Parts: sequence; C-alpha cells; structure tokens
Amino acid sequence: VQLQASGGGLAQPGGSLRLSCEASGGTGSTYAVGWFRQAPGKERELVKAISWNGNSIFTANSVKGRFNISRDGAKNTVYLQMNSLKPEDTAVYYCAADRSISTAQAMARTVPDYWGQGTLVTVSS
Repeated sequence: VQLQASGGGLAQPGGSLRLSCEASGGTGSTYAVGWFRQAPGKERELVKAISWNGNSIFTANSVKGRFNISRDGAKNTVYLQMNSLKPEDTAVYYCAADRSISTAQAMARTVPDYWGQGTLVTVSS
C-alpha cells in the first residue's frame, strides 16, 4: 500500500490545519493508521492513531484536547485535524499504516510497515 500525506504548511499559533493521508494500492480500510511527527533534534513521536475500524484511538499527551483523527473508508483517507496549534507542534508529520496492528494503542509499541512521505507543519507568528 502507498500512503500520500498532504496538508502541511504554515499556521499561526492558535490556528488550525488538517492533514490528509490517502492510501492506494491496497485495501486501506483494513489498516491501522497513525500520525507521527519528528522535530529537528527530537525523536519521532506518535501523536494520534486509529484502528482499522475506528473503535480505538491513541492520543499522545502532548496533543490531547487539540488534535483529532478520523477516517473516511470510502476515500481510503485518514485525517489529522490539528487545532490550537502551538510552536512546539512544528515538525515533519508522517502517516503510517500497518495491517497487523489491531488497536491504535499498539501502534505506539511497534514500527508500522508502511510510511508516507512527510509533510512539514510550521507554527509561527
């Protein structure tokens, strides 16, 4: 499966952005999907993940109450809605998918098989 991430850009503090991760070349609806981010000099961090059926969602403490994840099975697309953005949210964001991961929480403990290219999010005034 191929993943295409899009939607990054420049946002002001307190603003919003929505990232999209479109899957192709496979049955994307059967994969758990996660959004990771990596800022310069920092380790990669899983911020949100959703199980293949949407029944479980993982949320990192750093984005709790601000970021939401959802999926549209018909479009094979997973969205990351980012609200109340902070400068510390600046990073390259990657979507990743794995068919063998059954819960969103499990994605925090493993490295998914499939990765999209990164999309840069910059939060600055």
